Amino acid sequence: MADAMDESALRRALLLIATTGLALGLGVWRSGTVPLSPDTIWTAATLPVVATLAISILRDFWIGRIGVDAIALVSMSAALLLGQALAAVVVAIMYAGGTVLEDFARGRAERNLRALTDRAPRLAHRKSAQGAETIPIDQVAINDELLVRAGELLPVDGTLIDGSAVLDESSVTGEPLPERRGAGDALRSGTVNAGEAFVMRASAIADNSTYAAIVRMVTAAQTAKAPFIRLADRFALVLLPVTLLLAGIAWRLSGDPIRGLAVLVVATPCPLILAAPVAFIGGVSRAAKAGILMKGSAALEALARIRTAVFDKTGTLTLGGAELVEIDVAPGQEPDELLRLLASLELASHHVLADSIVRMARHRKLTLSQPRHVREHRGEGLEGLVDGTAVAVGSRPLVLGDGPLPKWADNGEKRHRGAQVLRVFLALDGRLAGIFTFGDAIREDAADTLGALRSAGVARIVMLTGDDAAAAEKISASLKLDAAFADATPADKVGTVEAEKATAPTMMVGDGINDAPALAAATVGVALGARGGTASSEAADVVVLTDSLKPVAEALRIARRTRGIALQSIIVGLALSGAAMIAAAMGHLTPVAGALLQEGIDVAVILNALRALGQGRLEHSRK
Repeated sequence: MADAMDESALRRALLLIATTGLALGLGVWRSGTVPLSPDTIWTAATLPVVATLAISILRDFWIGRIGVDAIALVSMSAALLLGQALAAVVVAIMYAGGTVLEDFARGRAERNLRALTDRAPRLAHRKSAQGAETIPIDQVAINDELLVRAGELLPVDGTLIDGSAVLDESSVTGEPLPERRGAGDALRSGTVNAGEAFVMRASAIADNSTYAAIVRMVTAAQTAKAPFIRLADRFALVLLPVTLLLAGIAWRLSGDPIRGLAVLVVATPCPLILAAPVAFIGGVSRAAKAGILMKGSAALEALARIRTAVFDKTGTLTLGGAELVEIDVAPGQEPDELLRLLASLELASHHVLADSIVRMARHRKLTLSQPRHVREHRGEGLEGLVDGTAVAVGSRPLVLGDGPLPKWADNGEKRHRGAQVLRVFLALDGRLAGIFTFGDAIREDAADTLGALRSAGVARIVMLTGDDAAAAEKISASLKLDAAFADATPADKVGTVEAEKATAPTMMVGDGINDAPALAAATVGVALGARGGTASSEAADVVVLTDSLKPVAEALRIARRTRGIALQSIIVGLALSGAAMIAAAMGHLTPVAGALLQEGIDVAVILNALRALGQGRLEHSRK
């Protein structure tokens, strides 16, 4: 980081020297009273730029890289040798100005990424017998009870102990509105306490928490280099000899070396080298602002070429838990009231479904009552009093015994027969009042996301799951997938991804540890939810920071838009540069005019590349 800042300061200093030299030389030329000639001043102002550029080119050549910056060195050197000091200093200003403008563009593009790392939590308030002590977050241990005050960052991942908390998760998930969390809910480091102080229990140490994983991925995003940019470097090897050849032909045919110099000057520097890095770092930054972390420009460039998408089922296309699918109610009963009574009784339960049911009722803003005289039948259900009403919930044998189902429940029984669902029966004062069906429901945004992917050019969408074929077929038919592979082991998933990748660039989207090998095998692996240190997030190339599918389509849109902007900048820039080089070879441009024109082209392509920072048109979201 310090080296980058030193190089940036050096480029600004070179621009200042060259600009000052041009101004002084023009002043001397106008007044004619100073002993030094204008050419001497302009030469002196150009030489620092020439020397710095020569050292940079030699350093790059030593590691096996050469770019079109060499044209700038040749043109400035040739201008000085041919006595065209004014042209030389103009090229020096234009070259140094281009590098400073590129630094500015990079600085603006990386701001969203740096904002994530700069605000990383550093302190925690650990509860003890003496009260709360403030400690560095690297001293937090699992199961420590931590006090989070109003406005503070959550230091590590954990679970909420207090009854409720209001969190601003915008910096981690991109969700703009504060979210309310209840007791037992998972909390992520880096989010902000937007309400009153609360107590949480640490579930991970700092290095394994969500925000530490985000910082690691941001570092990768800032240092990785896209294959597209490396291709641009290789293309420069062709452009350099072509430029020199055209300059030589112009000199030979006209007999005027100044005409050959004009060709060199107008090719300095190349938009190919300036536009691609700016556009891709802009795309990575735009994605970060949307709650999507791409591990470098390489991931973004690869994502732009995706034609096949492979999705895990459980937790990816579906919610991955026992969610309420349906409530069948007896005549005269209200679904919300039955859910309130069920959740109230579940307050006293240790069943795996209890927390989910209570959270669901609170999400619907239902007022729960404290149950009394609760009796739990292990593995069967609960009985107790809620607001004076005898409530029994659980299996059919517990609630109904050997009695038949009433007619109003027949349709639901037929509908879910043979399905992978859990049916919970509820009786009030000994009469069956409702039946709750829980299952792994399809995400609400799944259909829209898959539609957006197809609109963006994804030709094939496949589902992989370890579930049985019946469950897979039901989801596949509902979402209109091209194929579904069931009973898949982690090894099977890798094999399927490899087979798809052999046909077209393939994206794998998953969330669990068992998806990690397939994520790593895909052209681009996309993990849902940045949970600190999880195998899926580490194996993936792209991490969606919110528990939603919509950002998957947004990531693809950003990637394709960014690559399109980079290509547009390069093609248009090179076309304009080529036309200017031909004009210079024909004698229509002087070296000074050519330098000014080329810098105008460079500024235009950089400004165009900066469009990657913007949101663009959200066409698919309007459909």
